[in-house]
Amino acid sequence: MPLPLVFHDDYSPPLPPGHRFPMEKFRLLRDHLVASGLTTDQALLRPELCPTELLTLAHDTGYVERYCTGAMSREELRRLGLPWSEALAQRTVRAVGGSLLAADRALEHGLACHLAGGTHHAHRDHASGFCIFNDLAIIALSLLKSGRVGRVLIFDCDVHQGDGTARILEHVPDAVTVSLHCEKNFPARKARSDWDIGLAPGLGDAEYLAVVDQTLNYLLPLYQPDLVLYDAGVDVHRDDALGLLDLTDAGLRARDSAVIEHCLGRDIPVVGLIGGGYDKDRAAVARRHASLHFSAAEAWMRHGLR
Repeated sequence: MPLPLVFHDDYSPPLPPGHRFPMEKFRLLRDHLVASGLTTDQALLRPELCPTELLTLAHDTGYVERYCTGAMSREELRRLGLPWSEALAQRTVRAVGGSLLAADRALEHGLACHLAGGTHHAHRDHASGFCIFNDLAIIALSLLKSGRVGRVLIFDCDVHQGDGTARILEHVPDAVTVSLHCEKNFPARKARSDWDIGLAPGLGDAEYLAVVDQTLNYLLPLYQPDLVLYDAGVDVHRDDALGLLDLTDAGLRARDSAVIEHCLGRDIPVVGLIGGGYDKDRAAVARRHASLHFSAAEAWMRHGLR
């Protein structure tokens, strides 16, 4: 069996011309992975819409209803940074379903990846930073409630702090939040994760990878999670429009491989979610995101997973 990869054609609905958010990157990522021979479109797993009762594990019921019915206020939409549309609402709910499906497959096989996900700025009762519903928190709460896992560790390597995840899961001791982010970047007011590792602007490959290794060598034996949710944001790349770190293509690949290897080497299932990545060259950012899936495919073969 090949590495489980999750995608849906709903993932790239149209946005107004010139919009800052690279919505096309999800479709372009799929196209790149297919063109490279890593997968076929037919082999990709297509998720269902996330049920409302799972959305409301992490989010206020009124907020979920307002967003899904298009009743968000102008101020709420300004904070989100995306215009509302029925297609975007369906994409949002479907993408959470995709993260849940990827987590399910990771628990079954040891490793799986989503071609979306990592919406870590979404808070319990409001959207923020292009994030509407927090798939990381929803996965954690859903799996803990069902008893499928006893402890989840979220390893968030997006360049921005996972503030929404931290606040939603603040009082959930078996959901461990770890945020490895650029300290002088969005959000201006940081939340308190279980472990916040703020990095200085301009940090390059070697220093960054050393922090990744040190962090996982300490935290994985400490917590012994049943599942790791890996937010593999590529906005740490030196050419990212919204990042302030200095990782190269090779640094991204080394990071993704290291995180997956730390987990699989300890027999801990891991699910990869793509997180943030911003560039006017949408194909370039899609290629950066593909680092996660190529690294995962190599690990899948190396560890003989099936």
